Amino acid sequence: MTLIEYKNFYYRYKGNEEYALNNINLKIEDNKFILLCGETGSGKTTLIRCMNGLIPQFYSGFYRGSVEISGKDTTITPIADLSTEVGIVFQNPENQLVAMNVEHEIAFGLENLGIESVEISKKIKEVTKITEIEHLLDKAPFELSGGEQQRVAIASILVLEPKIIVLDEPTALLDPYMAKKIIELLKEIQIEKQITILISEHRLDLVLPFANEIILMKDGNLIEHDNSDKIINGTNFHTLRLNKPVIYSIFNQLKEEKLFNQYIPTSISKVINYLKGL
Repeated sequence: MTLIEYKNFYYRYKGNEEYALNNINLKIEDNKFILLCGETGSGKTTLIRCMNGLIPQFYSGFYRGSVEISGKDTTITPIADLSTEVGIVFQNPENQLVAMNVEHEIAFGLENLGIESVEISKKIKEVTKITEIEHLLDKAPFELSGGEQQRVAIASILVLEPKIIVLDEPTALLDPYMAKKIIELLKEIQIEKQITILISEHRLDLVLPFANEIILMKDGNLIEHDNSDKIINGTNFHTLRLNKPVIYSIFNQLKEEKLFNQYIPTSISKVINYLKGL
């Protein structure tokens, strides 16, 4: 089922002469784990802002074409209504944590939707267990570490039961250990809830092993969207100035030296399976 669909979509921020997005045609389906990547300034964040109506309803600019969320036109559907379809976690979670403690933070969206208190308590218990933050309910957001804040932000979105959760550079402010834990958590959520997770990320080593699909962007253009194996073995991925995963660099070098003639693997487990088959 198609969750998000861009149709011939262009967008230019007010005051800019160049379009940030150019003729975007994209379909995002349900129950996927998707990596969005591209060079700095390629339009990834702008693409994400279109996914819940922030563009064009909040950010001033000029657009043509359309973006639909579960068939709803984002130009006329209130952002509050779209929030139950798409949840977005931005790079710095502290900026979207507004309540006095974690429990109230998670309850905030549900209270605005008029959900009964008994149901809110039930949902809070469920999402805090999944995100492993039951022990943080009484703490204020400013008392938490970066990784804990990220988990709270994810829980506050997850409790609304969206069909897709979008994250813009979720590991940017985290150390390697906590970054890995967050990506693993997101994969667990995707499998358990059978929803779509879309992550814009520069640290490709972390996300690539879990991704079903990859979206590549450059200069405001969507240049490729396909399954992960096909993307990383293609010309576009090779030529883009990205922080290539170590596993990619190793096997790409082996291919160039004619020592390997298979698809470049996306994870250690695929490498092990390949070696077992030798």
